[in-house]
Amino acid sequence: MSEPLLIARYVAEGRTGYGCVRGDAFERWTAAPWQGGTRSGEREPRARATLLTPCEPTKIVCVGLNYREHIAESASVVPSTSERADPLLFLKPPSAALPAGGAIRYPAGVTRLDPEAEMAIVIGRRARAVSASEAVPCIAGVTAFNDVSARNYQRSDGQWTRAKGFDTFAPFGPWIAIGLDPGSLWVECRVNGERRQRGHTSDLLFSPAFLVHYISHIMTLEPGDVIATGTPAGVAPIAPGDRVEVEVEGVGVLENRVESA
Repeated sequence: MSEPLLIARYVAEGRTGYGCVRGDAFERWTAAPWQGGTRSGEREPRARATLLTPCEPTKIVCVGLNYREHIAESASVVPSTSERADPLLFLKPPSAALPAGGAIRYPAGVTRLDPEAEMAIVIGRRARAVSASEAVPCIAGVTAFNDVSARNYQRSDGQWTRAKGFDTFAPFGPWIAIGLDPGSLWVECRVNGERRQRGHTSDLLFSPAFLVHYISHIMTLEPGDVIATGTPAGVAPIAPGDRVEVEVEGVGVLENRVESA
């Protein structure tokens, strides 16, 4: 696997912008690569920068039940769960987005909170009703995503807006990797250093390219939009004080702590 280009969004010396990860520094770009940005020649120490979410999505589209083993373990939450002919989609609001290092807040009234490790794709060009062959060029890169879920509300509500939509329930980052094959990556979740989940994106029922094709026939995808492609088996609850890591091969580690709301 060749080394991907890692693009971060951050604040340094009062300026918000995009930059390429270069060791212990960020090499600032004039804009994101998918926005036509180029290297500016400036370098800033990572230690003096504050990471933001690596893009600003107009929408966060999530795919449920996209790994067979996760379908089996989800039967207690989603009645009559079975392998689907079409992707199961739901949305998280942009207000749920959380950067690496931010705190996942455990809301009052939630009795079980689960992290879900996912590989997410980031859209790099406007996509409306694209064919499967046109979908791949619409993908700017991939990132790590945590589909935080309040299981008691997911079970009681029937639909998932409340269970999935709280503020801080969509951590993603720490940056976007450009140049990886999204269909051939390992995805892992660790809680307090202990592995909970591990899966490979080659096992996805619906491939990243198909998802872009399918979703673009429902809603127009804009540059910077995020599609979280689903989580492998092994979900289990977290509690305030826990440290959650989502690692996607070639991207890096998305780390967030859990705090009481």
